[in-house]
Amino acid sequence: MKIRSIKLREAHKNSNGIGSFCSVLWDQQGEQIVTASSSDSSICIHDAILPANPPKFIRNHRDGVSALALTPNFTCLASGSIDHSVKLYKFPGGEFETNITRFTLPIRTLAFNRSGTMLAAAGDDDGIKLINTIDGSIARVLKGHRGSITGIAFDPKSEYLASVDSLGTVMHWELQSGKTIHVLTGIAPVIGSDFSFMNIVSWSPNGDLLAVPGLKNDVVMYDRDTAEKLFSLRGEHVQPICFLSWSPNGKYMATSGLDRQVLIWDVDKKQDIDRQKFENRVTCMAWKPIGNALVIIDIMGKYGVWESAVPSSMRSPTEGIPDLSSKNGHGLLFYDEEEENPSVSGSLSDIGEDSYGESESFSRKRLHKQHSYPDDWEEDTNEELDLHPKVEPRKKAPHGHKDRPDNKRNELKNVPISAGPKMQEAIQPGATPQLPGKRRFLCYSMLGSITTMEHDGYSHIEIDFHDTSSGPRVPAMTDYFGFTMASLNENGSVFANPCKGEKNMSTLMYRPFSTWANNSEWSMRFEEEEVKAVALGTGWVAAITSCNFLRIFTEGGLQRYILSLDGPVVTAAGFKDELAVVTHVSPPLPSNEQILEFRVFNIRLGTQPRRGRLPLTPGSCLSWFGFSEEGHLSSFDSKGVLRVFTNQYGGSWLPLFSAIKLKKPEENYWVVGLNTSKLFCVICKSPDSFPVTTPKPILSLLDLSFPLASSDLGAENLENEFIMNNMHLHRIQSTIEEMEAVGEDTGLLDDEAFNTEAALDRCILRLIASCCNGDKLVRATELVKLLALEKSVKGAIKLVTALKLPNLAERFNAILEERMNKETTGGTISASTELKGDTSFNAHAALTKSHITVESSKRLESLDSPSLNLLAPSQTRKRSLEEPSHDVNVEAENAKARKLEMAREFKNAFDMKKAKKVKDEKDKVDEVKNGRELENAKEVEDVEQDKNGEANKVTAQRPTNPFAKSSSKKQNTSLFDSLKKKVKADT
Repeated sequence: MKIRSIKLREAHKNSNGIGSFCSVLWDQQGEQIVTASSSDSSICIHDAILPANPPKFIRNHRDGVSALALTPNFTCLASGSIDHSVKLYKFPGGEFETNITRFTLPIRTLAFNRSGTMLAAAGDDDGIKLINTIDGSIARVLKGHRGSITGIAFDPKSEYLASVDSLGTVMHWELQSGKTIHVLTGIAPVIGSDFSFMNIVSWSPNGDLLAVPGLKNDVVMYDRDTAEKLFSLRGEHVQPICFLSWSPNGKYMATSGLDRQVLIWDVDKKQDIDRQKFENRVTCMAWKPIGNALVIIDIMGKYGVWESAVPSSMRSPTEGIPDLSSKNGHGLLFYDEEEENPSVSGSLSDIGEDSYGESESFSRKRLHKQHSYPDDWEEDTNEELDLHPKVEPRKKAPHGHKDRPDNKRNELKNVPISAGPKMQEAIQPGATPQLPGKRRFLCYSMLGSITTMEHDGYSHIEIDFHDTSSGPRVPAMTDYFGFTMASLNENGSVFANPCKGEKNMSTLMYRPFSTWANNSEWSMRFEEEEVKAVALGTGWVAAITSCNFLRIFTEGGLQRYILSLDGPVVTAAGFKDELAVVTHVSPPLPSNEQILEFRVFNIRLGTQPRRGRLPLTPGSCLSWFGFSEEGHLSSFDSKGVLRVFTNQYGGSWLPLFSAIKLKKPEENYWVVGLNTSKLFCVICKSPDSFPVTTPKPILSLLDLSFPLASSDLGAENLENEFIMNNMHLHRIQSTIEEMEAVGEDTGLLDDEAFNTEAALDRCILRLIASCCNGDKLVRATELVKLLALEKSVKGAIKLVTALKLPNLAERFNAILEERMNKETTGGTISASTELKGDTSFNAHAALTKSHITVESSKRLESLDSPSLNLLAPSQTRKRSLEEPSHDVNVEAENAKARKLEMAREFKNAFDMKKAKKVKDEKDKVDEVKNGRELENAKEVEDVEQDKNGEANKVTAQRPTNPFAKSSSKKQNTSLFDSLKKKVKADT
């Protein structure tokens, strides 16, 4: 490889640091270079002769410029943008002319025909618009691609149009009829959703060959008429080709690849003659119209000129340019034949002018011989986009002012412009995009999957459960509606499709898996209203439509509720009685941040328990939304961050997974679901962002973990375990409080809370050990205050004593004594006291107070006492005294009130018994405290002579289990042991 220095200059700043698609063009004389970037709303015109001169800026778009095109006579510049608009400018002056058209989704590619009278525009919409540049009318809309259209090119002989999409499909269109004559599926690389590079097609200057990037890191040449593969250019590229450009004479070709190389090819010899490697990937190139030079621009917005790209010993790339300027072409005739070279720049400047005389000269420039087209030519183009109805050819203007309507004169000036980044379209969790001729997922969840495959006029749908032993066996079904989304639960499945047919109707269908009655399947039709998302729950079916209606149906098909939402829906999910819906609050911010809101409805109770903003990573969109197996609301964005909703801090979202932390940029994670500790997903290799149905996707289980900062202790795993246990404990205690409020039994949850506290204490002890080893003693003191059990605090004291940290052991002893004093007096540790000493202890102590002082003692009583509940007899006696005074029908009329009263009686009885035990234990605690002080003093004074003191010292230094009991006879009795003995004595 030749070492050659090509100086690159920054034309567009790339703030995201990842890179974006950039475009570059030459002017006719090679004196100016035009650049644009999909991350910058400005178009720059640079001085190619004096590059140090400041560029000229064109700022008319609201978002990044994703496509540029120049007319062959270099008098008109077209630009397409992420903001969905296509604009025309005078060139080289850069004066804005008009908004020629707009789409509903971002534009990806533009191309002028050879005469400059027609502009082709395409992008993420499913159609290619052919636009008359004279009057702005849409001549045709060519539909047939399934993916985003990333490249289009007019045949130099004006007969064909070639296009390629993000799925690698190339289509040949006949311009005169608008029909597809060749469809080549899967011949180009699949780029998925990464638009920093795009598939491209390019005709040779003589129009005989069509060049397409191949699947083997090569360029494949196809015949213009038969679309047969003729030959390929294969050389030193080690990754797929992302851009190619013919030299003006067609003898050479420049290709750039994902491997950051640019190769110059001799097409006739089928070999590369020069190459250059760059720091970043080159996204666009253009040959200089005059001379021997190639301009390139990379993904970071830096451009440069490769002088003498073709060795000087070889034929110049501009020598022998084919001459195809023939008046008798076979393409569409948009003008009278006597006008061989209409002035495009003049026609553009006259659009929208007030003077009729200036535009009269172009009034006859309309489609020639319209009667030669068949009456059903719209059907040949698979129907035009809904945004643009059929455009009739304009009538020849009369020679007077009175019959000329003003709205026609200003029609192009009044075209609305999108006001910023695009709002995210509605998604269905677990659904994959439609691929031609391939099976896709309508739904993929933790329960099972629904797949469909399109055939001629209908689809074949199959429903499978992951656990075949528990799920019902569901026969396959034939779909004549063209369903594109579905949802699944244990009882049935729901399907929906977009608006179709003459009446523009959308269909919703529910199919139960088992029922006692025949004909239980039902469907609903919505006219001029499209279903955007569906969800299922216990006894209900939900559909959210384009009218921002939330429609709730019963499983039997009864229309139960209709609610109006505040904005367009993004997605929805159901779990038992709860339905969660995500909607747009407002248009995205200029930084492309989506503003979303979530609402959770309880369908059975008719309430809305939760509502708030849905956080997303800046610059991302929502890619999955649903509930965990335990019923916790969760979301996953396109940047790879998983968030779970919690009631802590008044309702917050906790980030429990971040793909960035895994540092595997070659992997994309397609989420299926999650449980308490694992994320269930399918790992897709970049650039794929979703799995295929065959072979069956393999689920990967990833550990949930907070995206913590790098700790100075190197104990991120322990800190993550600490936070996770805290979160689980908070959830358990919230559930206990809710169950106690309605008088339900919480025995199982009490056990789970105790076990979680014990696990949390073990994690804290390990963190204390790490802090001691890392000489972070203040942090260790903060941690010991978070221990829930007295034995854990004693274990921490033994630990620091074994590590020979007497000052820390003294502090831990003081914390234990303060804890015991507070518990015996029934007081609480005030916030002011903690701020004076250490600010960290309070969150966990306040969070787990009831289980430290009540549930743990209750658990010890239940283990040592033959009675399962010592308080039950007193509670029963109290109830027996009060019940005769009540009416016999009170329990039946108000069961909930009676349960609440029982809970209060239970608490009062326990408080009375506890007060008595606390009073009796107070003296004992004081005695223990005094005994410990005497013992410590004795150890300091006579540690070598006292045999018992030496034994205690050895025992304390052993690094044994911190939860094991000491064999010393002088071990102090714990508060819980005292409570156990007192309870036994009372019974």
